[in-house]
Amino acid sequence: MPHESHPKIIKRLKRADGHLQIIIKMIEEGRPCLALAQQLQAVENAVDNAKKALIHDHIDHCLDRSMRTPGPKSRAALKEFKAITKYL
Repeated sequence: MPHESHPKIIKRLKRADGHLQIIIKMIEEGRPCLALAQQLQAVENAVDNAKKALIHDHIDHCLDRSMRTPGPKSRAALKEFKAITKYL
Protein backbone atom coordinates (compact mmCIF):
# COMPACT_ATOMS: atom_id res chain seq x y z
CA MET A 1 0.00 0.00 0.00
CA PRO A 2 1.52 3.36 -1.00
CA HIS A 3 2.25 5.82 1.73
CA GLU A 4 0.81 9.31 1.68
CA SER A 5 4.29 10.72 1.00
CA HIS A 6 5.01 8.47 -2.00
CA PRO A 7 3.66 10.90 -4.64
CA LYS A 8 5.96 13.63 -3.29
CA ILE A 9 8.91 11.24 -3.29
CA ILE A 10 8.12 10.18 -6.85
CA LYS A 11 8.01 13.84 -7.87
CA ARG A 12 11.44 14.43 -6.29
CA LEU A 13 12.92 11.40 -8.03
CA LYS A 14 11.48 12.39 -11.41
CA ARG A 15 12.99 15.85 -10.99
CA ALA A 16 16.35 14.26 -10.10
CA ASP A 17 16.04 11.99 -13.15
CA GLY A 18 15.47 15.00 -15.40
CA HIS A 19 18.46 16.73 -13.85
CA LEU A 20 20.56 13.62 -14.45
CA GLN A 21 19.56 13.59 -18.12
CA ILE A 22 20.76 17.19 -18.40
CA ILE A 23 24.08 16.21 -16.82
CA ILE A 24 24.51 13.43 -19.36
CA LYS A 25 24.03 15.99 -22.15
CA MET A 26 26.53 18.27 -20.43
CA ILE A 27 29.11 15.47 -20.47
CA GLU A 28 28.41 14.78 -24.13
CA GLU A 29 28.91 18.50 -24.87
CA GLY A 30 32.27 18.47 -23.10
CA ARG A 31 31.31 20.83 -20.28
CA PRO A 32 33.93 21.48 -17.57
CA CYS A 33 34.40 18.80 -14.95
CA LEU A 34 33.84 21.22 -12.07
CA ALA A 35 30.38 22.09 -13.39
CA LEU A 36 29.62 18.39 -13.88
CA ALA A 37 30.75 17.51 -10.37
CA GLN A 38 28.58 20.27 -8.91
CA GLN A 39 25.54 19.10 -10.82
CA LEU A 40 26.15 15.46 -9.90
CA GLN A 41 26.38 16.50 -6.25
CA ALA A 42 22.98 18.18 -6.56
CA VAL A 43 21.43 15.01 -8.02
CA GLU A 44 23.07 12.88 -5.34
CA ASN A 45 21.62 15.15 -2.63
CA ALA A 46 18.17 15.01 -4.20
CA VAL A 47 18.19 11.20 -4.30
CA ASP A 48 19.55 11.04 -0.75
CA ASN A 49 16.79 13.35 0.49
CA ALA A 50 14.15 11.25 -1.27
CA LYS A 51 15.56 8.12 0.38
CA LYS A 52 15.52 9.74 3.81
CA ALA A 53 11.94 10.93 3.34
CA LEU A 54 10.88 7.42 2.35
CA ILE A 55 12.60 5.83 5.34
CA HIS A 56 11.30 8.39 7.83
CA ASP A 57 7.78 7.96 6.48
CA HIS A 58 8.07 4.20 6.83
CA ILE A 59 9.30 4.52 10.41
CA ASP A 60 6.56 7.00 11.31
CA HIS A 61 3.64 5.17 9.73
CA CYS A 62 4.47 1.48 9.44
CA LEU A 63 6.91 0.63 12.16
CA ASP A 64 5.31 2.90 14.73
CA ARG A 65 2.00 1.08 14.32
CA SER A 66 3.64 -2.33 14.62
CA MET A 67 5.67 -1.34 17.69
CA ARG A 68 2.46 -0.58 19.59
CA THR A 69 1.36 -4.20 19.27
CA PRO A 70 3.17 -6.36 21.84
CA GLY A 71 4.53 -9.71 20.82
CA PRO A 72 5.89 -11.02 17.52
CA LYS A 73 4.74 -7.99 15.50
CA SER A 74 6.61 -5.66 17.79
CA ARG A 75 9.79 -7.75 17.64
CA ALA A 76 9.57 -7.95 13.85
CA ALA A 77 9.10 -4.18 13.64
CA LEU A 78 12.17 -3.62 15.82
CA LYS A 79 14.20 -5.96 13.61
CA GLU A 80 12.99 -4.11 10.50
CA PHE A 81 13.80 -0.77 12.10
CA LYS A 82 17.36 -1.90 12.75
CA ALA A 83 17.67 -3.11 9.16
CA ILE A 84 16.29 0.04 7.53
CA THR A 85 18.39 2.48 9.55
CA LYS A 86 21.54 1.28 7.79
CA TYR A 87 20.29 3.19 4.73
CA LEU A 88 20.13 6.53 6.54
